[in-house]
Order: sequence, then C-alpha cells, then structure tokens
Amino acid sequence: MRVKLVTLGCDKNTVDSERYLAQLLDHGAEQVADAEDAELIIVNTCGFIDAAKRESIDAIVAAGRLKETGSATAVVAVGCMVERHKDELAEAIPEVDFFLGASETEQLLPKLRERGLIGDPVTQHPGVRIHAGDTPFVRYLKVSEGCDHGCAFCAIPLMRGKHRSFALDEIIREAQLLELQGAREVNLVAQDLAHYGRDLRDANVRLPELLEALVRETSIPWIRNMYLYSAGITPRLLEVIAGEPRILRYLDMPMQHAADPVLQRMRRPERQKSIREKVARFRDAVPGVAIRTTCIVGFPGETDDDFRQLMDFLQEIQFERVGVFTYSPQEGTRGAELEDDVPESLKHQRLEAVQELQRHITAERYESRIGAVAPALVEAAATADEPARARLPWQADDIDGLTWIRTDAPAGSIIEARVTDVVDDYDFLATALGVLVPAPVAAAESPRRRALPMMASSMGSFGR
Repeated sequence: MRVKLVTLGCDKNTVDSERYLAQLLDHGAEQVADAEDAELIIVNTCGFIDAAKRESIDAIVAAGRLKETGSATAVVAVGCMVERHKDELAEAIPEVDFFLGASETEQLLPKLRERGLIGDPVTQHPGVRIHAGDTPFVRYLKVSEGCDHGCAFCAIPLMRGKHRSFALDEIIREAQLLELQGAREVNLVAQDLAHYGRDLRDANVRLPELLEALVRETSIPWIRNMYLYSAGITPRLLEVIAGEPRILRYLDMPMQHAADPVLQRMRRPERQKSIREKVARFRDAVPGVAIRTTCIVGFPGETDDDFRQLMDFLQEIQFERVGVFTYSPQEGTRGAELEDDVPESLKHQRLEAVQELQRHITAERYESRIGAVAPALVEAAATADEPARARLPWQADDIDGLTWIRTDAPAGSIIEARVTDVVDDYDFLATALGVLVPAPVAAAESPRRRALPMMASSMGSFGR
C-alpha cells in the first residue's frame, strides 16, 4: 500500500505524523512523495484558528478528489480539527473513509487493517518515528501532551486534553534515536514546555532536569526550547540555559498582548508589568538570548488604546521576532461567549501595523549581530547559483529567517561563521570560518557501536 501523510499545523503535529508513518511502514506500507501516486492518503489536521481549519478542510477535500483523479482508494483524516468537528466533517465530506480525533488515533492501524489497507507487521523497526521532510538533521521532540491553561481564546485543551508529561527515560530514548538518525538540532515542543514534570511523581524532575539529562545522555549539538509560558521560566532554568553551550540561548515565549484589560479578558496569567520585568531578568541572566513572542490582535473588546499599548510595548521591549495573528472565536472557549466586536477589516489593519513595526525592530536587532561569530547549521548545501542556506542559534527552524554562507560544507554540518550583513530585514549574510561539527552519517553506516534505543512502551504512552 502506497501512502502519503499530509501534516498541517504545528510542530507537535509533525511529531505525531512521524510516529504514524513509522507504524505504517512497519506494516508494509510504502511512503510516496506525491499524493497523486498514493493509494492511502492520511491528512493530519489542525484546528487552532479559522485559517488552519480552512487549510485542513481544503487538504481533505483535495485528497478526496484523488479517489477519482489519482490512485487513491482510501482517505483518512485525523487530528485536532477532527477531534472537535468529526460529525460535521463526516456529513460534509463523505468521500473520506473515516475520521479519528486526536484522542482516537490509537485506532488508526486497527481500522486500516479491518479494511485490508495494511497487513501484519513485516519489519521490526527500531524506533517510533520516520522523518518525511527535507532536513532529517532538524527534528522535534514532544515532551508532553495537552494543556491545563484556561486561555479564553484557545481550544487546545478541548482538542488535546489536560497536560500529561511523558516519562523522562522515554524522552531520553527517543532523543537518542533522533541522534542516531542524524539529528543535529532537536527542538523541544509542548503546549507549555515550562510545565513539564509538574504532574510527575518525581518532584525533582522538571524542565531543567530534562535539559541536563539530554545533555548528559546524548551528543546532540543544538537543543532548542520552544513554547514556554513566562511564568514557568525559572531562575534554575535560566541557569541551565546560560551554563550549557549545547542549549541554545533562545526563548519562545507567547505573550499574546500587552494591555492589561485584554490580558485579563484573555485569562492570561501575566500583566504588562510582570512581562516587562521578566524579559529584563531573562536577558540579564542569559546574555545574548533571543526572545520570540506571539500576540493576538482583535480580541473582543480590544480598543484603540489597548492596541496602542501593545504597539508601544513592542517598541519598548524590542523582541527579536514576533508572530501575530488575528483573533477568531473558537467554539467552546470562553472567548466565544464574548461579542466579537472588532471588525475584520480593523483586525487586519492592526495585524499589518504590528508586522510593519516588528519588521523594523527585527532589522535593528539583527544589525546588532553584525560582526558576531557564531555556529551555523547548514540546511542546504551551496549550489552553482546560490550560497549554502543555514541558520544561526537565534533563528528557529521555519520561522526566524535564514543565513546565507559561502561554504563547501554539506547539509547537516555545523560551521563557525561570522555575520557580515542583514538582508531583507530578516536574513543574514555570513562568512565561513571552519567546520565545528561534520554532517551526520546515516545510522546504518555509522562507525559507532551504540545499540539503537528501544521504546519500552507503546505509542499510547505519548497521549494518543
């Protein structure tokens, strides 16, 4: 059975899809790059905001059409959007064979076997994940599932359930597998990474201890923290980040707004004063740290003065990068009970204003990096037409721009580079100074005699 797995939404969905793909290949499926060549198409959906839902629906409909125009004999939709809208989707898109929400994906293989789409396991795959992208040396490691926060705008707890931390030893084994598969950068992800360990029996295991274990038990050169609520960024965590060179000096801290009335209606735990104080403390504790945040414009009741406060705060704090979204009400959330009283046209005007302001701020922040010497991860080797494409420590995968370097180093190498210029406000030019970490060797060809780590438990332990 030829299979195409389409992944939409966040990096946590990417991790889920890699696990599904590993299971499918263990049962004799063959992965194909083009959906038109697939006999089985699985769409892993996102339901975070309206734009993500529309993208998911479009992908499902497109997959359904391939039953007539392509090779597809079966189409399946899974994930977050399905969790919330399963019945409506089944009625609206009958060409889909079945739908499974995020809490039901342990049924995926049994249902496929019932329909004769896959057979019994034919291989003993040593791990639980298969990378399907273009950069196998950049991977994501999900350390928990679900969320206990009650933000008024967010439906993630309704889609993913309450927060559950994964066992430390399981996370370490998975990280070791990713390393053996060639990972040079591992990005830790969760709905709130800083919440890790609070529900575990061992009171001494939190995010700092997880990071220390990853440093101790692997040789992964770059470890990056993504999605941390500022309330959980403790002095101990900052100490670990500042003291370990392999943990990148990067914090992805969702703020969502800066006006206290909006933060209160959003049911956010912070206020403008505490955010200001914490960012100052983070920068003092971790010199050179890059801080990225996100914010939402157009939340119910957002006034012109609220928006001005957000703009003034962004100008004052000077985050390296800011992701901004327009608010859309999500069924079942507290925000959906409020009148959506900010016109869509005004939401988009405010969105564009934040983007333009942050474009200038990022350019200024990045210009301060000119002359810096830093490691750079090569994502794509140089060609006759363009330099190598790389990223510096303060550039997260897929969201923070690129660095262009003249070097012969192959993809997956980490080189030492000197920043020479900023281009198009978000990207860098740099010169190569030498190779720090060579490109990875495939696990099967590796001269190391290290045994592949085996997962001690089923995929169900990861919250599905």
